[in-house]
Amino acid sequence: MVLLLAVACGVAVGNIYFPQAVSPLVASGLDVSGDTAALVVTAAQFGYALGIFFLVPLGDRVPHRTLIATLFALSGAGLLAASAAPALPPLLGASVLVGVTTVVAPVVAPMAAGLVPAERRGAVTGTLLSGSIGGMLLSRAFGGALGEWLGWRAPYLVTAVVALLIGAVLARSLPRTVPTSSQRYPALLAESLRLLRTEPLLRLSCFYQATAFAAFQALWTGVALFLTSGTYGLGASAVGALALVNAGTMLATPFAGRQIDRRGPDAVNAVCLVAVVASAGVLALGGLGGVAGLVGLALGTLLLDVAMQSGMVANQVRIFALSGEARSRLNTAYMTCAFIGGAAGSSLGALAYATLGWAGVCGWVAVLGVVSAPVAVRRGWVRTGPRGGTGRPGHQGHCAD
Repeated sequence: MVLLLAVACGVAVGNIYFPQAVSPLVASGLDVSGDTAALVVTAAQFGYALGIFFLVPLGDRVPHRTLIATLFALSGAGLLAASAAPALPPLLGASVLVGVTTVVAPVVAPMAAGLVPAERRGAVTGTLLSGSIGGMLLSRAFGGALGEWLGWRAPYLVTAVVALLIGAVLARSLPRTVPTSSQRYPALLAESLRLLRTEPLLRLSCFYQATAFAAFQALWTGVALFLTSGTYGLGASAVGALALVNAGTMLATPFAGRQIDRRGPDAVNAVCLVAVVASAGVLALGGLGGVAGLVGLALGTLLLDVAMQSGMVANQVRIFALSGEARSRLNTAYMTCAFIGGAAGSSLGALAYATLGWAGVCGWVAVLGVVSAPVAVRRGWVRTGPRGGTGRPGHQGHCAD
């Protein structure tokens, strides 16, 4: 069941990431500029943030089988609409719809956390995130290659069929779960905001992930424009090929989960956010062009990808330990903040590239890392000390900052 859920997360997450590889094709196909076509990526991310806030809380109120199957059906319909969009505005609208309804992974993670003992949550969360990462990587490679072969509409059409098929499989195979809340829908939404106001560790996790995910989204929005520019002159499939280099992240997140179970999330967050800062320097080597530049891009994207995804595991383990009855609502607040950060990072990454080129994108990644890394390092040092320590999630409590 964990494997099936990991595949479902990958299929759902891929729906909002393959547009990063095909946005240059959208630009030429709809006769708009590259940075304008990148709004398709921003629209999907913004829609995802809306879906997390408005739909994920239903995971505490509606049986998971019903909710997840319905979400896949609606996202499949949105993808079909996107494949038939005659111009950019309808495509942006369909992209928002796809983002809103493809929030399966944030629904699955709290469900799985409630099905396993506390000492295994890090490992299971890491495994599910590996599935999501696989969806990110394969969707970019698939979208770029298929888009170059059959045009930008083909990836939308194929992903629509896949979403509808996996939704049908899950409608028959998911375990029956009992909702943990009988609150009315407006109360569920208000509860997410209340938790964000009253839980310091939830706010801390939101801050970490919003900055790391903004850096991640800025990178992938900018690198799609950079690889297809005059510096490299490559096609959309090259963006997908670069994404495949990050397959190592699928191995890193289960390892990070085990380290979190042993050492606690603060130590892992500290390492991850320092790595975000370091990745900016490695990515800057991409400006050299040629083989050396491609190696710099590959290593830099891998480092940033591992850092962002491993940090996500740490943050989710931290927030799921806060309450066993409100995990979907906690995840709603957390993921909404993360994807608002991601949407802002994507938009500002495109702006940085348009005004300052690749150096602007790398600088923006560095700024985002510098904002959060000192806080994480200080907490990691206080929690574990110079010789390490445990700091297990169940024993952290609340803190003033």
